[in-house]
Amino acid sequence: MKLENCYESETQEFKTSLSELDKGILSLAAMLNKNGKGKIYFGVANDGTILGLDGMLGQETIKKIGTRVAEQIRPAIIPSIHMDVHEDRVVVVLEAEGFNKPYSASGEYRIRVGSENKKIDPSVISEMVLSNSIAQMENLESFNQTLTFEQLKGLYVSHGLTVNLKTFNSNMGLLTKRGTFNYLAEILSDENNCSIKVVRFKGLDKQEMVSRNEFGYRCLLISMKAAYDYVASLNEVRVDLDAGMERKEQSLFDMKCFDEAWTNACLHNKWIKNVPPAIYVFDNRIEIVSTGGLPYDFSKEDFYSGISRPVNIGLQKIMGQLGLIEQTGHGIPKIVSVYGPDVFEITDNNITVRIPFAFEPSFRQISYNGLSQSQKRLLSIIRSNPTAKIADLCELTGLGQSRVSAIIAELKSIGRLKRVGRTKGGYWEVVE
Repeated sequence: MKLENCYESETQEFKTSLSELDKGILSLAAMLNKNGKGKIYFGVANDGTILGLDGMLGQETIKKIGTRVAEQIRPAIIPSIHMDVHEDRVVVVLEAEGFNKPYSASGEYRIRVGSENKKIDPSVISEMVLSNSIAQMENLESFNQTLTFEQLKGLYVSHGLTVNLKTFNSNMGLLTKRGTFNYLAEILSDENNCSIKVVRFKGLDKQEMVSRNEFGYRCLLISMKAAYDYVASLNEVRVDLDAGMERKEQSLFDMKCFDEAWTNACLHNKWIKNVPPAIYVFDNRIEIVSTGGLPYDFSKEDFYSGISRPVNIGLQKIMGQLGLIEQTGHGIPKIVSVYGPDVFEITDNNITVRIPFAFEPSFRQISYNGLSQSQKRLLSIIRSNPTAKIADLCELTGLGQSRVSAIIAELKSIGRLKRVGRTKGGYWEVVE
């Protein structure tokens, strides 16, 4: 005979006898650290087979178990302990809920991973202590207490939402329990020190910077939109004409995926570390970097499946009210479906999303030294339209066929342009 749910998990464990009580209590503490709840069965084999417990069992047994739990688990919990009878076999069930993390058992800090209890790194213990405060940004006081929120109020009005001026600050969660402005208020205020950087680099690494744009020092939600609009301006479209002259358009990158990655980066960024998310543009990709890895009790499988575990609850509420997030959890699965999970790099300190380009962008920084204006113009157009035919180039440049053909011959002769493949189905390749 087996239990109905006859498997061990992150919230359930089986012990054959009460001689394993201390191990069971350690597992319970690990479960509380992971999921805030746990259940231990005594008198059950690992496969869920009900063995039952030997000896006289009664209220004195339950009292001793409760005393042992009280002696070992810190901070204190109030467990539920009861006996279940399955035919003639008695099983003791120990279960508890608690969110005052981190929990220790006999001085040991463990966390449940699958059906095992793993030791917790000291840095994770610190994170658990911080996360125990339900709303970190809401509880952290802003250094600036002379904040205004006209931009945020304007966003609410523009979305057709009512703004109550008397209760706005408290309704938006911009105040600490002491009535002072908190850090959420700081990053959403009209003037602040929060700056979002969008940096373009030449090549595939950060050795040579081309441009640096800063969007910030005002309401975060407005800075987010400004950075988004800048990146959107880089998302050029390439037009391909196949053998049947059918027009096909291809974007440099999937804008919806960028939108999801950027919104998530801003929403889940650990703002209390004073490091805003950033966008880096290279010749072959865009990188979106946010501060802070996954929550300690959150797996990569949870992340990829779209399960949401917001770090900034107050910010999530406001972004949801303004329609900036859909709260359906489809953002990460969307990115994975288009680009695969390998575009994510997850470390303890950062999450980076690398969105590759579908073709070589025209904004890629190459040298036009030594070229005439006509050569520069045609080369730039060919970079954006590598499959274009002579007739297409004539239309795009406004030049005649003989002139376009002559410029192409010049570019070929100096090694700046070559034709790859056949006349039909081939493409142009611009050479550095």
